[in-house]
Amino acid sequence: LASWVPVVGLEIHAQISSNSKLFSGSQVQFAAPPNSLVSFFDASLPGTLPVLNRRCVEAAVMTGLALNCSINKKSLFDRKHYFYADLPAGYQITQQRVPIAVNGSLSYSLCIDNKMSQMVTKTVRIKQIQLEQDSGKSLHDDARSQTLVDLNRAGVGLMEVVMEPDMCCGEEAAAAVRELQLILQTLGSSQAVMAEGQLRVDANVSVHHPGEPYGVRTEVKNINSIRFLAKAVDYEIQRQIEELENGGTILNETRAFDSKLGCTIPMRDKEGKQDYRFMPEPNLPPLILYDAKSLPVNMNHQQVVNIDWIRERLPDLPSVKRAKLVELYGILPEHSFTLLNEDGLAEYFENVVKQTQMKPKKVIGWILNDLLSYLKQHALPVKESPVSSFLLADLLNLLERREISSSAAKQVFEELWKGEGKTPLEIVKEKKLELIQDQKELEKVCQEVIDRQEDEVIMMVLG
Repeated sequence: LASWVPVVGLEIHAQISSNSKLFSGSQVQFAAPPNSLVSFFDASLPGTLPVLNRRCVEAAVMTGLALNCSINKKSLFDRKHYFYADLPAGYQITQQRVPIAVNGSLSYSLCIDNKMSQMVTKTVRIKQIQLEQDSGKSLHDDARSQTLVDLNRAGVGLMEVVMEPDMCCGEEAAAAVRELQLILQTLGSSQAVMAEGQLRVDANVSVHHPGEPYGVRTEVKNINSIRFLAKAVDYEIQRQIEELENGGTILNETRAFDSKLGCTIPMRDKEGKQDYRFMPEPNLPPLILYDAKSLPVNMNHQQVVNIDWIRERLPDLPSVKRAKLVELYGILPEHSFTLLNEDGLAEYFENVVKQTQMKPKKVIGWILNDLLSYLKQHALPVKESPVSSFLLADLLNLLERREISSSAAKQVFEELWKGEGKTPLEIVKEKKLELIQDQKELEKVCQEVIDRQEDEVIMMVLG
């Protein structure tokens, strides 16, 4: 059988973390009562005009810089026309011709053969990042065969991150999106919670034989979890290979991923290229950004976005944080990934290390094997752990001073997890878990055991 080369490219919509929408003053809030956050502009009443939200521009610049993009000092807004119930204006304002950021890259790591100890780092090119509005939400009520429209989301600011087709499987796509999610959360430019629709992924998938041109691609739309992304991409690759090997053809179509069935299903074909009739947005001037060199002297600083000012204030990105953890504490690189993947776990680890005499390499074992598995079992985030970093440090100090054995320490941890407010020392005393250091006392205990088991001792001696 001829081998197949899968090609995967992603388009990711990240909701900008901002108090108000991209072009109106309406509030942004998840799960607010339907249509309670809709301004005249959002509902597209005649005569209303867009006013650009500066915070959204800064978030996009910050994201572009973190992804090694060139920031365009002049970018343009366009109207993309299509008719849908949840798009009141009949067009979306986006950046088709000249987006805010271009030509970036994202490095991500993944394990080979599910071995955490063998990690490879790969890079995906970022084609562009553009600012655009979100649409509203159609709620299909099957019982009454009607569709209800909620416009709370209409006009919310999005960053669309377009990746080049540099990936070849679901695992790579998932690892890249996970890293992007961490970066967005570190920057604060998007909360990127997929369950709340703040990060939505479209995957473009095709397969071809080595050395031949790319095959026809399908687009799997609106994938809303990283796990489903990996499954959807891998399913689609397999489906296309099987289709082609059985003499079929791949249609250029849009598909959806059905997470219950674990497969992709056709939604609509894309054969006739949809004509969005792009045109320049007449009500918005070009978006002009400045750097330290081009900043006009008499300009009010509240009125401009300064790229250099944003660059100087970029926080440490996840890759830098991981490298620092490895260097500072001598932990394994793969452990640094786990620490950063769980929100608040790196801080928790560092707090324990500060408060205990135990070596960081041993502390990490407790954090990953004990704390993390308990948290996962009970589906709790780190900040809701009943065992605080202070209590765990206390327990590890008892272990380090050889006052208790490691199996006793596990028992104490189990008790601490119940959250009854006892200190590790109180639990040790209550359950008599201390290690006996005094030889005389040990001899006394042994003697008592022997005295109580007279028959067995005689049998042993005779035997």
